[in-house]
Amino acid sequence: MALANRFRSGISFFKNIAVSDSVSSVRSNPHGGSLFPALRNYATASAQTTANVKVPIALVGENGNFASWLYIAAVKMNSLEKIESDLSEMIEAMKTAPIFAQFTKDPSVPRGTRLAAIRDACDQAKFAEPTKNFLSLLAENGKLKNLDAIVKKFMQLTNAHRGDVKVLVTTVMPLPPAEEKELTETLQEIIGAGKKITVEQKIDPSIYGGLIVEFQQKVLDMSIRTRAQQMERLLREPVDFNNL
Repeated sequence: MALANRFRSGISFFKNIAVSDSVSSVRSNPHGGSLFPALRNYATASAQTTANVKVPIALVGENGNFASWLYIAAVKMNSLEKIESDLSEMIEAMKTAPIFAQFTKDPSVPRGTRLAAIRDACDQAKFAEPTKNFLSLLAENGKLKNLDAIVKKFMQLTNAHRGDVKVLVTTVMPLPPAEEKELTETLQEIIGAGKKITVEQKIDPSIYGGLIVEFQQKVLDMSIRTRAQQMERLLREPVDFNNL
């Protein structure tokens, strides 16, 4: 019970940030170039007239924008699962064929050559047309180097779409099954019923003790390392003896 009690001590703070409202638009990148209008057009190019598609969680940054526009397009085209499967297959292919991966990301490769290689790979893998178009868009604009990060962001959106919540828990040693069960039950209370929670454990001795919980771009840091840093900052602050 000790772990659950420590975690519950942060619930009042956690509940304020636990569940994000769906947003109807994605924060634009102030440094974005001509690719963003193309992505917006891609997201609205479906023959369907689905209106006001909302991303389940707000993502920021360039990769978040790419993932969000792709998610909107996939939902409108009713191709979410197929695109997710295609992108996962592409990531795995690049891992097993590093020469091809390097070729697609090498800025010295002419744009037309890189684009032709991607389109040929998509045809051979029998990827859906929306997947092929999106990868071609990235290839044409020299953004394939970001593909792994974009896909991870996209998977965050598809998991949230299904009601799946992946929780990363960092500790100094693996949690015993009983404590992991308590933590999962506590998280279920916070996140709400109807959500499927998957807890992934990460071991990091540098946090000294306690735990760090991360999900849906939110972080609850209850590590001894952070508490020690906070105490150090407090001790370094000058003392105003007039207020004692």
